Amino acid sequence: MQSYSVPPGIYLDNHATTPCDPHVVEAMLPYFTEHFGNPASATHTAGSHAAEAVEIARKEVATLIKAQTHEIVFTSGATESNNLAILGAALQQENSGSSRRRIVTSPIEHKAVLGPCRWLAEKGWDVIVLPVDGTGTVDLDAADQAIDDSTLLVSIQAANHEIGTIQPIREIATLAHLKGALIHCDAAQAVGKIPLAVNEWNVDLLSLSGHKMYGPKGIGGLYARGGHHLTLLPLFFGGGQENGLRPGTLNVPAIVGLGEACRLCGELQSTEAARLASLRDLLEEQLLLAIPGLQRNGNLQRRLPHNSNLTFPDVESDALLANLPRLALTTGSACTSRAIEPSQVLLSIGLSHDRAYSTARVGLGRFTTCEEVHVATHDMAVAYHAIMRRQKKI
Repeated sequence: MQSYSVPPGIYLDNHATTPCDPHVVEAMLPYFTEHFGNPASATHTAGSHAAEAVEIARKEVATLIKAQTHEIVFTSGATESNNLAILGAALQQENSGSSRRRIVTSPIEHKAVLGPCRWLAEKGWDVIVLPVDGTGTVDLDAADQAIDDSTLLVSIQAANHEIGTIQPIREIATLAHLKGALIHCDAAQAVGKIPLAVNEWNVDLLSLSGHKMYGPKGIGGLYARGGHHLTLLPLFFGGGQENGLRPGTLNVPAIVGLGEACRLCGELQSTEAARLASLRDLLEEQLLLAIPGLQRNGNLQRRLPHNSNLTFPDVESDALLANLPRLALTTGSACTSRAIEPSQVLLSIGLSHDRAYSTARVGLGRFTTCEEVHVATHDMAVAYHAIMRRQKKI
């Protein structure tokens, strides 16, 4: 595999974003200068060449998640895809005059799901937030009770962006479909990391993002079973691109990059997952030996292979990270890590405020090496014990 040069230090924040794979960059470059045509300009070669590149990329995205090409809509990323899925379905339902006005979700979803759900609640929709257990797994009995004949949409993430827990999406989809509801899955953290087939999961809508899988930022996709016209209305207007669902000139270089990222993930996923899980286990084993009382969070049997969420006893994670100049890692989601309040994900799985403030997220990636893991665990252990000595707790 081609090596990748990262900034000084060790990058362990691959949940927030991944670096572009060099093969992705190479695939994108010609579409900035050589093949710069607008894919909507089908009357000349430059435009038709760009349009062909878009459709090749669409096929690569569809292939990775085992979908049909016409079921993929390009967006700016998972945030837009989530909003389009949730609000687009609600608009379609209101337009049809249906009485289904319930949305079911969980408390540990990304803000790009909780935000539109909250907005719908303010507009009079019935939004039900399901409980999760101590591992962050959705309570299926509660889901069975909450999903009824008034439910339009169930929106549950594939895997959590902080603790890595993988949800039982197939079972949740079955419960939703028994009541005639749609199932949407925010799979931004899962696509390319774990095996994913939309037909096996039986989801109706699924969101993904390029920069979570070694593609460029600002590009993503939404899978809509059978084509979006069955379930969604657009959120804005002005053009006929993406069959009228997502107007605006297509970002051809980024779309090409997303397609190449998906192709690479399809080739590398199984071996990459095994390697990252091995590195994660090594990291956790070394830290558990070095730091008595260290706690791992999430579902340790069903979690993303590159994820480790760790609570450090008696030391706030902000203080720990401030003493780790060689490491790039965070206290939680990139969208919430600067918030004053502790992580809603950690509170939802039962951590106290104090323990939530003492938790850090480690995200390994395609370019993480075994040597870097050894350095990272050494630095974390040294920094932890140095802080404890300053606090006179050891």
